[in-house]
Amino acid sequence: MIETRCQDPVTLNLWHPLAAVAETTAGTVAHTVLLEEKLGYAIDDEGHAAVWLKRPELASGDTVDVMALEGALPVKLAYGYIWTSLGTPPADLFPIPEFAEPDRRRLNAATVGVNVSAPRAIENFLDMGHFPYVHTDILGAEPHTEVKEYDVEISVERDEILATRCRFFQPMASTVSTGGADVDYVYRVPHPFCSVLYKSSPADENRLDVIAVFLQPVDQEHVRAHMMLCVLDEENEDKVIKRFQQTIFGQDKPILENQFPKRLPLDPRAETPIRADKSAIAYRRWLSQKGVTYGVIPAAT
Repeated sequence: MIETRCQDPVTLNLWHPLAAVAETTAGTVAHTVLLEEKLGYAIDDEGHAAVWLKRPELASGDTVDVMALEGALPVKLAYGYIWTSLGTPPADLFPIPEFAEPDRRRLNAATVGVNVSAPRAIENFLDMGHFPYVHTDILGAEPHTEVKEYDVEISVERDEILATRCRFFQPMASTVSTGGADVDYVYRVPHPFCSVLYKSSPADENRLDVIAVFLQPVDQEHVRAHMMLCVLDEENEDKVIKRFQQTIFGQDKPILENQFPKRLPLDPRAETPIRADKSAIAYRRWLSQKGVTYGVIPAAT
């Protein structure tokens, strides 16, 4: 294992997203930061990717032979993104089978820098209670403010959190909505810094749209949020679908950046929970059980 500033082995051994494949120029060096380490990466026309610790001889924009650089760090292409690890990652990433369905629109809605820890951002993604107040007339509206009872489980077998029976009234759930409706949600957290949301699709009542946030921890209090869309929408152009999600995330960003503390406290007594926080409570417990220490304030022992 390479020497890193991050001393959390759980986080080091995870797969982390770096960039959307569709937004990476083939054969050209690009740079980013992951877990306080400066990295270079590139992809070629054949779909081969390479990631390496930043080298002074390879500047951004340089042309590079990707095949000659393969193996510098672990690399994987999945769900439209380049992923890497600074440790020893598992062979496979968590499954999103819907991504392989050919009639879905698969897009990176945006990649946005946010001054917050990755766990804080995931906790916000799980919170339905803020819909009427932060996403007014889009994902929520008064007087429809109640978060109804829902179920949450921590699955040891699948190593993820699953929240089901989530339902919330939304004036405009997606770009193909024609009016307000009760929307069914399923939340998955299959990775400490990634969450996958399934919600009712106005285009097909028998299928679900998939919206994921893949967080790249730049350091303990800054992330790059990659927003993946895998939706049923034959009506709108890519830019319209992206703009809808960008609007929502733009409303979340100042809320996230005003969180205090920026790292997520794992002590169950640190912040007063309410029923709407059931998923957040499970998420904090799961992080503690896994031994995650990066981007959090560990519970006192």
